[in-house]
This record gives sequence, C-alpha cells and structure tokens, in this order.
Amino acid sequence: MGKKILVIEDNEQNMYLMHFLLESNGYTVIEALNGQVGIQKAIDEHPDVILLDIQLPEMDGYQIAKILRKTPDIDTIPIIAVTSYAMAGDREKILTAGATDYIEKPINPATFVDEIKIHLKE
Repeated sequence: MGKKILVIEDNEQNMYLMHFLLESNGYTVIEALNGQVGIQKAIDEHPDVILLDIQLPEMDGYQIAKILRKTPDIDTIPIIAVTSYAMAGDREKILTAGATDYIEKPINPATFVDEIKIHLKE
C-alpha cells in the first residue's frame, strides 16, 4: 500500500490537481475541505505527510499547523504548506507556525510530487 497523504484544501480545482498527481504516483490521498475535518483526519488516519493550504474557511493554515504540532501522536508528521502567499515573510511565518516546508501555488505539476517525496521515508 502506498504512503498516505492528507490534503487540506478548500479549492476544488486545486484539490483535484493535487489528488490526481499524487494518486498517479501511487499515493493514497485523504481529502479535507477545512481545518476541523483535516485535524480529525490527521488524528484518525496518521498520514505520512500533510499538505496544508493557508487560506481556508473558519480556521487558517497557521492555526491548523499550530494545533497539529501540539497534538500527540501526529506532532511529528511533516506539514507542507501549499499556498499562494508568496510575499516577503510569508514563508517564515508558516514555518514558524509549524510547517516543515512550503510549496508555492500555482503548483508545478512537473515538480510537485518530487517536492513532497523528500519528506517521505521511503
């Protein structure tokens, strides 16, 4: 069975593209459209990596990352922020909140999976 990747993303087109690219490369994709669902799925599913959008309804990615980092048993799962926030200081802000890495949107389909693979223990 392939590695499990949780994608917390509210944009259907972005979710579809990430899901397609990951599944095409043998990964099992778990989807969450908001932070509350994403946190619960992280606890229930123990994914190998979490892809986290920053602009989400109800709770933003910064808050989600902080909660994930404080939750026992899932606090060491790599969190990769996938976001259109690309201004000076944005990368540092999400890394400080608990993300392991950062991928800018729009994602590059040619390099996306490779950027995630470096965080998987394969």
